[in-house]
Amino acid sequence: MKTRLNKTLQIGILASGIIVLSIFTSCNQDNKSPDHGSMNMEKEQSNSAIVHEGMIDLMSIDKNKDGMVYQDMMDWNVISDEPGKCPLCKMTLKEVSIEQARENLVKNDFKVKEN
Repeated sequence: MKTRLNKTLQIGILASGIIVLSIFTSCNQDNKSPDHGSMNMEKEQSNSAIVHEGMIDLMSIDKNKDGMVYQDMMDWNVISDEPGKCPLCKMTLKEVSIEQARENLVKNDFKVKEN
């Protein structure tokens, strides 16, 4: 009888330990912020025409010359003259003035062509 009680007690303690460990592990994962660099991004998408590298010429991006462009608020170098989604993170591009786009780029260490 004592042996059976000891085994039951051991199984209960082991099960409790597993449950507590699972709770701590899941809580730890829930508190992590998503890392933009680790998102599942396809390499060919980064070669899109709206992903700009090097010296960024905002005036040439503004094809309709209305002084407005669409920019990703996470990937600042993703800029288009038309509404759409970022090919890197799939966020909807936000319409901003050329000046606001320039400020966003400069604040985030991108090089912008002065016109």
